[in-house]
Amino acid sequence: MTRLQANLLLLLAAAIWGGGFVAQSTAMKAIGPFWFIGLRFAVATVAVLPFLFLEVRKASVQTTRRHLGRYILIGLALFGGASTQQIGLQTTTVTNSSFITGLYVVFVPLIAVAFLRRPPHWIIWPAAIMAVSGIYMLSGGHLSALTTGDGLTVVCAAFWAIQITLAGTTVSETGRPLTLSASQFAVTAVAALFVAAIVEPISMEAILGAAPEILYVGVFSSGVAFVLQVIGQRYTTPSQAAIFLSSEALFGSALGALLLGETMPPLGYAGCALMFIAMLVVELVPEVGKRRAQPA
Repeated sequence: MTRLQANLLLLLAAAIWGGGFVAQSTAMKAIGPFWFIGLRFAVATVAVLPFLFLEVRKASVQTTRRHLGRYILIGLALFGGASTQQIGLQTTTVTNSSFITGLYVVFVPLIAVAFLRRPPHWIIWPAAIMAVSGIYMLSGGHLSALTTGDGLTVVCAAFWAIQITLAGTTVSETGRPLTLSASQFAVTAVAALFVAAIVEPISMEAILGAAPEILYVGVFSSGVAFVLQVIGQRYTTPSQAAIFLSSEALFGSALGALLLGETMPPLGYAGCALMFIAMLVVELVPEVGKRRAQPA
């Protein structure tokens, strides 16, 4: 596979994820957020299973109790991120949600500093300032204009950062990304369905009403897009992968405008642009520094 083909696969994955924000938003016209999360991740678990069986055949590392504990912890972090994002979409726009969620790329280095005691690259501090400034601009210059959903989405980005950090260290130990994916999807599905059964009503009519969205995010956002990401990242550079995957926020915003008619004032779009730049510099600047440090 050529680098161009790999980058196009990553771009397709980002487009699928961007469409997922629209599906998540429209689904709640028919079904509650926790039922939606539970059903989408149940479908996602089934979607990943065929790839998991292929991975198990080639696995060189056995799954231990420690690994199982990690899988559960990562699944709970995913549940936290999915829940706050989904509930947040009830009171924020797809555009806001897609860009604020993307701030996990800024939060990941901060999580590494706090929990793994890793010294941060210098770029993380100006990027964090840019990200916070972008959220302020997204509010139109008035923090009171930020909704509860916007706040929950910031929490969601923090949960994603925790999930990504834990997943990265775990996959490094096991070499089994698909096992991790299936496990975290299953944990999230069980947790969400448990909460949904307690706090939300449900009917077959509601499930059928949200079925297209559930299948889209379950099969395509979680199953197909993940596989495209895994394949694409094998044949391109980390910096190029970061650029194409970060475009998820742009696709989410564009599809929100196209399909849902969402708009915002110019200052809001400037805030989105500033957050997008923050996402990119966190990924790209350290990579460029590594290349320059390597001997010719």
